[in-house]
Amino acid sequence: MKFGIAARRDKEEALKLAYRVYDFLKVKGCEVYVDTETYSHFPHFNEEDLVSLEDMKVDVVIAIGGDGTILRIEHKTRRDIPILGINMGTLGFLSEVEPSETFFALSKLLEGEYYVDERIKLRTRLNWKVKIPDALNEVAVLTGIPGKIVHLKYYVDENVADEIRADGLIISTPTGSTGYAMSAGGPFLDPRIDGIIIAPLAPITLNARPMVIPASSEISVDILSIDREAILAVDGQFYTYLDPGVKIKIKKSPRKTKFIRFSESLYPHYLMKIKKKF
Repeated sequence: MKFGIAARRDKEEALKLAYRVYDFLKVKGCEVYVDTETYSHFPHFNEEDLVSLEDMKVDVVIAIGGDGTILRIEHKTRRDIPILGINMGTLGFLSEVEPSETFFALSKLLEGEYYVDERIKLRTRLNWKVKIPDALNEVAVLTGIPGKIVHLKYYVDENVADEIRADGLIISTPTGSTGYAMSAGGPFLDPRIDGIIIAPLAPITLNARPMVIPASSEISVDILSIDREAILAVDGQFYTYLDPGVKIKIKKSPRKTKFIRFSESLYPHYLMKIKKKF
């Protein structure tokens, strides 16, 4: 198997574990490539094994860090490469194993004792030419001026769903339901459900509530504010300003994120992480 390694760059323990993983896989006779940004913060890997995430052509990428590291990998890799997450973050909702389990998990992976968990993503289109990366967690339309609301109207399959004045609107996948959308009052959505959450962010009316729609639906958002900009944020990794009057369309992407898993059971492991956080 060919492996890629990318680590959290601001935590020395993550970088050191990345080197141990690199060395372990090399001893096992695997081809191993290291993200150039990881190397720039821990220059102890062989230089001939360096490659950017954008150019990685491997069977598995090992992400050593938190959810932010996994999202960085997702936004930079051009192929749907399965990711094995080793949690060196705060909680690591997207990670599969803890640091103490690293080499046991790698041994199981090399022996073929794993399965691939596929998660839906969201694709965003604007009425002007800006390349928007697919979202694993959420697409958020936010006010461009903190403390000032934005006026939005949104549709589901071309039918009006609501018109709100709020801090913004979050459109979330089931994977992102434990993140920004949950903070806005949205529900936890089992990742096996093929659905999308729409959650207004701090609306000024009490009847603007989160909703769950089929993932086959298309969401359209109109920015009705004429005197201020809004911001489009994708997974906390990509941002762009939106001019008044821009039309935004969001639907399920043809691409999926793939995770290496060792158990098909979500419970109670997944819910315990939620309870620990909230």
